This record gives sequence, structure tokens and C-alpha cells, in this order.
Amino acid sequence: MRIAEDRGGQIGHYLQVFAALRSAGERVVIDGNCLSACTLVLGLIPRDRLCVTHRARFGFHAAWMPDVDGRPVTSPMGTQALWNIYPVPVRRWISRHGGLSRRMIYLEGRSLNGIAASCERPAQRVHLRASPRRSSSSRHYAARPVRYIPANAASDRR
Repeated sequence: MRIAEDRGGQIGHYLQVFAALRSAGERVVIDGNCLSACTLVLGLIPRDRLCVTHRARFGFHAAWMPDVDGRPVTSPMGTQALWNIYPVPVRRWISRHGGLSRRMIYLEGRSLNGIAASCERPAQRVHLRASPRRSSSSRHYAARPVRYIPANAASDRR
């Protein structure tokens, strides 16, 4: 699956989608914006099945819910849920950049080193798997195909 322009949405939806991808063994490529609840991919997809391109950008903020008038109100419980799912390196980065608040903070470029592998460096390609046709002394590696899925229309409601 390739994520390129995902603006996020409800946390529950992303928990379901990423859990299904994890169970299916899917490889996930971040190739653009992965904002809000989309950032849960960093904690829900194993590091060996996640990579980022030079266009990858993660946007973090506190979780929120609409009040009775439709205005956003920070959700401490939702924010804690996000925090609990993020791996330690992501939490450290967020803390160094002011924490989760109403303001979006962006993780991109060299700051992703140590958080997610690059899809563009052959030595760091973690999406390769050994083909069973060869002996272990002469392994042949083949990339798994990437399935393109457009961003969910629900993510445009924000």
C-alpha cells in the first residue's frame, strides 16, 4: 500500500485499516503527506514492512472531537491513545518539538532517520523477501508489489 496524501480522520478507522494491513503482511510505503490519525502507521505497522520516500511527511497534533456546535475540542483520551501507540523514537521527537497540541508539527526529511527506513536506499530496503526457489547460499530477492489505494473520502471531512 502506498500512502501519498492522507489527511487523516477518525482514529478508530485507522486502527482497523492498519491492523488489517499488519495481519495481511502488507508492505506500506509513505510517499507524501501522512497526517493526523494516518501517523498511527508508525506504531501499528512493523518497521520491517514500512518505508518512506524523500516526499514522506508526517503531521502530528492532539486528537480532537467536535463539540455540540461542531467546533474542535481537544480529546485527552484520544491524545493519550495516539501517544500509547507511537513507538518511543516518535514520542521522543514529538516531545522535542513541543508535544501533541492543536498545532500540527511535521516530521520529514533527515528527521525520519532512525524512525523509518528509506525506500530509496537499496541497503535499507526492508520490503524484500527471499524467494524459496534458490538455496540459502544464493538468495534471490524480489520486491512485493505495491497496491495503490486512494485516500479515504472520510479523511476530507476535516
